[in-house]
Amino acid sequence: MIVVHHLNNSRSQRVLWLLEELGLPYEIKRYQRDAKTMLAPPELKAIHPLGKSPVITDGDKVIAETGAIVEYILETYGQGRLIPAAGTPERLRHTYWLHYAEGSAMTPLLLKLVFSALPARAPGLMKGLVKSVAARAQQGFVDPQLKAHVDYWEAELAKSEWFAGGEMTGADIMMSFPLEAGAARAGASSRPHIKAFLDKIHARPAYQRALERGGPYAYA
Repeated sequence: MIVVHHLNNSRSQRVLWLLEELGLPYEIKRYQRDAKTMLAPPELKAIHPLGKSPVITDGDKVIAETGAIVEYILETYGQGRLIPAAGTPERLRHTYWLHYAEGSAMTPLLLKLVFSALPARAPGLMKGLVKSVAARAQQGFVDPQLKAHVDYWEAELAKSEWFAGGEMTGADIMMSFPLEAGAARAGASSRPHIKAFLDKIHARPAYQRALERGGPYAYA
């Protein structure tokens, strides 16, 4: 049986959602972030050398990285569900968005989180300088990059209901976290098609069941 090594407030929530969509049995082993550093506990390094989440075990297999986990679950247990047929334009789009989610999309979102948090963590005498540097970095680089990505998501969702086409796929599960983080950090929910996408996935019974099992998570 698949064991999800689940870190609170983490991207592993998407793995739980996928498993719920497929109706697969799984177990959860829970880990809590350090309240001060927000880092994963050292116990996770016993599962994977990097000590990051998400990571799953399935028998003697250890699979890390959300995209790799989604691909593994769909290929091993999906039975053709949540993935377009091979050789179709939708399959190519599915592959693209599956990798874009953690490749291109999360970089500016992570930078926004880091630069937003820096002033509060700076030593007292340095707070003013750090706040100024962080603001310049966000205004000059991070915010324009975020706007470009949010514009891109909105335009793509205006073309089709889901990221890979007319049906929900694993790509939408992967893209859920960037859009949720974009809503929290970049005002993405003000865009009508992005808001409709988020409202739609949040209303899905499988999404709700994943929250019940994994616990609420904050993506801000």
